[in-house]
Amino acid sequence: MPLAATMSASTRKTLLTVCAMSATVMQALDTTVANVALPYMQGSLSASLDQINWVLTSYIVASAIMTAPIGWMSDRFGRKKLFTICVAGFTIASLFCAMSQNIDEMVLARLLQGAFGAALVPLSQSVMLDAYPPEQRGQAMAIWGMGVMLGPIMGPTLGGFLTDQYSWHWVFLINLPVGILTVIGLILFMDETELQTKMRFDWFGFAALAIGIGALQLLLDRGEQVGWFDFK
Repeated sequence: MPLAATMSASTRKTLLTVCAMSATVMQALDTTVANVALPYMQGSLSASLDQINWVLTSYIVASAIMTAPIGWMSDRFGRKKLFTICVAGFTIASLFCAMSQNIDEMVLARLLQGAFGAALVPLSQSVMLDAYPPEQRGQAMAIWGMGVMLGPIMGPTLGGFLTDQYSWHWVFLINLPVGILTVIGLILFMDETELQTKMRFDWFGFAALAIGIGALQLLLDRGEQVGWFDFK
């Protein structure tokens, strides 16, 4: 008999909430956790000041672009399958970040991390809304909101501690046990949603949106370093 079938509804809901919040905090944490480790990474990866900033930019740009198709992918392939794959991909990408030997490998790994991580926050919110009855959804969203805010707040402190006590690699390795446990929990406690295979997706619109969001994010993130609109 499956483990989830032997549990009460409240216990299963609690464990599913823990899994959803773990994914949320993990993704939100990685938006800021690497900031304080950049000087250490710069020396280790033999990167210039301009190059090392791409560690942050690549993650944010990939995450912003890949947020757009999450709703369609969830309906088309199933929320449980997509959520599980994205958490697993995010965890593996975190390992690649820790194993990077140069700036090119690091930026590529961060792109993958941002692409997989884009789904974690919206899917975790959907899971929380489905897991709780209407009268408890306000409470569920309060819990979810705490996770969204807690990640970026904890990031610099946790990143500084790990970098100072161990090395910058642990900024990414910290995701591995959390990600593995989250994947196991989602497989055991989450139900698959009904597939909607006939839904169409506007690929041209997505491509245009991706270019627009990517360009805007690059402008906002790197504009100050290259003189904004100064073409001299």
